[in-house]
Amino acid sequence: MPELYAIIRIRGRVDVPPDVKHTLKLLRLHKKFHMVIYPSDQPGLKGMLMKVKDWVTWGPINYETLVEVLKKRGRIVGNKPLTDEIVDKYLSKYCVKGGIEGLAKALLEGKVKLHKLEFIKPVFRLSPPKGGFKKSIKRPYSDQGELGYRGEAINDLIKRML
Repeated sequence: MPELYAIIRIRGRVDVPPDVKHTLKLLRLHKKFHMVIYPSDQPGLKGMLMKVKDWVTWGPINYETLVEVLKKRGRIVGNKPLTDEIVDKYLSKYCVKGGIEGLAKALLEGKVKLHKLEFIKPVFRLSPPKGGFKKSIKRPYSDQGELGYRGEAINDLIKRML
């Protein structure tokens, strides 16, 4: 069962090389503090993440954080909030029951892919983290920074950004 990666754009849109800009566009990360969710076994995802590692941070998202993100920042087409009723109505053909919690479980199990659903917007617009970034946004996470792969610590960052 593949993990779900939460990918957050940390740095802005100025002075981005054209190849990196194109890759960020393919990932749907157009603006700072936007987040997308992809399965880790998505073809080409690892190469794309290596290309944009100096602009984004990513890691595996857990169930509790995913439910919280879907409830607080989930949007449907028309920019209306995502609700349990809407999830039950549109995802009955995938045998997903239980509203937003059921959707989160189906996403983590790999039954449903968020970027393939037509009615849910695949991009979550987050706010800057409460308390700010603890380290530099110009250095990798492994080198006392905020960028690149951060493992389970991504869940703490997401909760501060909701």
